[in-house]
Amino acid sequence: MTLQQLRYAISVANNKSINKAAEELFITQPSLSSAIKELEEEIGTELFLRSNKGVVITPEGEEFLAYARQMLDVYSLVEDRYIEKKGLKKKFSVSMQHYTFAVEAFMNVAKDYGMDDYEFAVHETKTFEVIENVKKQKSEIGVLYINDFNQKALKKVFRENQIEFIELFDCGIYVYLAKTNPLADKDIIGFDDLRDYPCLSFDQGNYNSFYFAEEVFSTYDYKQIIKANDRATLLNLMVGLNAYTLCSGIICEELNGDGYASIPLNTTDTMTIGYIKKKKMPLSRLGKRYIEELKKYESKVMR
Repeated sequence: MTLQQLRYAISVANNKSINKAAEELFITQPSLSSAIKELEEEIGTELFLRSNKGVVITPEGEEFLAYARQMLDVYSLVEDRYIEKKGLKKKFSVSMQHYTFAVEAFMNVAKDYGMDDYEFAVHETKTFEVIENVKKQKSEIGVLYINDFNQKALKKVFRENQIEFIELFDCGIYVYLAKTNPLADKDIIGFDDLRDYPCLSFDQGNYNSFYFAEEVFSTYDYKQIIKANDRATLLNLMVGLNAYTLCSGIICEELNGDGYASIPLNTTDTMTIGYIKKKKMPLSRLGKRYIEELKKYESKVMR
C-alpha cells in the first residue's frame, strides 16, 4: 500500500467516478482501475461498488477512507514542516531537578528571545529523567547537583551515557520552610531541631535510589518523611504541616511567593550546582544564554 494508492482511492471517492478521478489525476482510466483493484486485493476489502452510473463507497470503504485521509493529512504536515520548512521553529529545551531559580532563568531566556521564532520546552522532573532527556537530546541542557555522597555514582552514569557535568557554583545546605513554621526565626537549624517536623522529598519513581535523590542527606534516618511529585505540593505541605525540605538556599520569591524562608543547616556539607550536556556537543546560542542566566544566581547563594 502506497501513498499514491491512497490518493487514488480518495480521488475516486470524492468524484464518485473512476473516469472523473482519472481526469483529475492525469492518468488513464484503466491504470486507475487497476491501481484501485490492486489496493483492494492487498487490504482484502472492497472499497467501491462499480456500475455504469459511477461508484458507490462500501461501508468498509468509508472506514478505510477515513484512515486514508488521516494518513495523508499527517504526511502533508510532515512534508510542510520538514521538506517545505513551513512554520518550522527552532527548538530549545531544558530539563532540571526541582529548582525555582532554573525555571526563572529559563523564563528570562524565553522573554529575551520571544516565542514567535522558537519552540521552548522546560521539564522540571526526576533526576533520572533529567539525565535521560539530555542523553536522548530531548533537552539540550539538564540542571542538577552533585556532592561528596552521590558524585561517584552520578559521574559513572554520565560517562556511560556520553554526558559531561559542568560546575556552576557551590553552595551550603539550607532548610526551606514556611515563615509560619516555629523554626523560621532561628539563625541556624540542626537535625535535632527538625526531628518533630516532616521532611519533604521529591519522589524519584522507579529510580528512587539514594544517589538520585534531589535532597542531600537522603540516607538520614528521618522520623517523619513525605514524598511528593511537584514543587507546588511541597509548598502547600510546608504551610499545612509545618514541613520542610533541604535545598541550595537560593530563593525566588517572584515564583514561590514571600511566605517561605531559607535557613542554614548546621553542617559543613556542601553541594555543587551544575549542568549536563552531551559530550562534544556545542551549546546553541540559547543554550549559552541560559548558562549565563544560571551563573547570575551564584551571587544569590547565601554564604
